[in-house]
Amino acid sequence: MQHVIKYEPSFPMLQVALNPGEVLIAEAGTMVARASNVAMEVKLNAGRGAGFWAKLKAVFVALIRKLVGGDTFFVNHFSSPQGGWVWLSPPLSGSMRHLPLQGNSLIMSAGAFVACAGDIDLKVKWGGLRAILAKEGAFFVEASGQGDLWLTSYGALDEVWVDGSYIVDNGHLVAFDPTLTFQIKTAGGGMMGFVASGEGLVCEFTGRGRVLIQSRNTSALVQWVGKMLP
Repeated sequence: MQHVIKYEPSFPMLQVALNPGEVLIAEAGTMVARASNVAMEVKLNAGRGAGFWAKLKAVFVALIRKLVGGDTFFVNHFSSPQGGWVWLSPPLSGSMRHLPLQGNSLIMSAGAFVACAGDIDLKVKWGGLRAILAKEGAFFVEASGQGDLWLTSYGALDEVWVDGSYIVDNGHLVAFDPTLTFQIKTAGGGMMGFVASGEGLVCEFTGRGRVLIQSRNTSALVQWVGKMLP
């Protein structure tokens, strides 16, 4: 899909040109502007071809996430029989990356997904207790198939190829290949390191694949802003 990412590296905006019949799927709340002839349809992010139980599960997950202040798990579908354009921008300042998928998959943490196009399936993936401890939320978003995928980060976005093991601070994780597994552990230094180092818990990845990390931490931002509040 024809696109350009403008105003990098701190305030990116994705501008996509839609051919007739093409569909762009975007995270709810990311639209900046669109052509007047481009229609928008809101859909539940339940995965392509999802049956009744999968949709019911997605509704249940969406309600939980709404209560705890997480992602909405609703996505917007943009399309037009005549073609048109759509502009998207993430809520936080940082970077944006275009990652074409060619039959592979990518698992994204909360807030990383911006948009996708083509034959890509988006699914809500249960991360389990380890994801909750890693402060990534109980759910990930997994994108698989063939097409265009756009991600965002808070701060700069870097890509690391892992062959063995690799440790990432939990607040800096953006996405990773499903060929990797991870476990939650303390940053080191025993109990004193856990309490006084400011690092808390980390994700240790093992296997072969890529990990995308961000240079800034949203939890640290929340803590910094919280100190300013009365």
